[in-house]
Amino acid sequence: MSDMPTIRVQGISKRYGDAFAVREVDLDLAPGECVAMVGHNGAGKSSLIKLMLGLTTPTAGSVRVLGGDPASAAASHIRRQVGFLPESVAFHPSMTGRETLDFYARLKSVPRGGNDALFERVGLEPAAVKRRVGTYSKGMRQRLALAQALLGGPKVLFLDEPTTGLDPALRQSFYEIVRDLRDAGTTVLLCSHALTELEGQADRVVVMNRGRKVADGSLATLRGLAQLPVRIRLTLPSGEVVETACANDDKVATVRRIACEGPEIADIEVVQPSLDEMYAHFLRREAAE
Repeated sequence: MSDMPTIRVQGISKRYGDAFAVREVDLDLAPGECVAMVGHNGAGKSSLIKLMLGLTTPTAGSVRVLGGDPASAAASHIRRQVGFLPESVAFHPSMTGRETLDFYARLKSVPRGGNDALFERVGLEPAAVKRRVGTYSKGMRQRLALAQALLGGPKVLFLDEPTTGLDPALRQSFYEIVRDLRDAGTTVLLCSHALTELEGQADRVVVMNRGRKVADGSLATLRGLAQLPVRIRLTLPSGEVVETACANDDKVATVRRIACEGPEIADIEVVQPSLDEMYAHFLRREAAE
């Protein structure tokens, strides 16, 4: 990945009256990086995305996307290189899938010649693209929304709750596309409440709460910051499963002690703290400060 960030957010705040939606956030995103941003409703995730899209302007601080201000009057060249899949997708129900994607291609000033390849990439069959969007299932609408976000081969992709309502097979297909984009150098910012499914997808996790960034790093980095205990799960020959907890630095010594002093063991598994557990920890810590 390049050392030059695709997105740079410095000291950014967004205030509505006396209420802060975003407060003093710093954030860099690099090319080819997939970053998951997590937080409760009202944590500031969507407000931060709107600032990075240039849909709103900051009260304080600065945002740079692909080297420029996304909210400036001269930012049309930036917007053509940015894709966005919003949490709530609303397409005109009377238009077909093809008409819908053609419409968004014209809005983005990109050729429509690549639309068939996009339909194939997101898994919309030729018969489906001829149908009216009003007949689409949730999964089909989400595939069409992803195709819309991929128009023009964006260098930056914002995905807000992209897998809500999708079945496991569609979720797997979606994340395969995200991995391909990341490998091709696209910067992906992914917002989701589905923390469990993010664990194997994101290079970094940013935790937001009440408009502030309270944690930022890889899963390994966040585990080091949280210092939560690991669980050692033992399976006995009888099939009974026994768990014990210890500090991460003590896990090897604990396993050795159990092997020497404990009962006969058929299997052993060391379970690291999950993203759900670390997320809850960082929110508790921030609330206590």
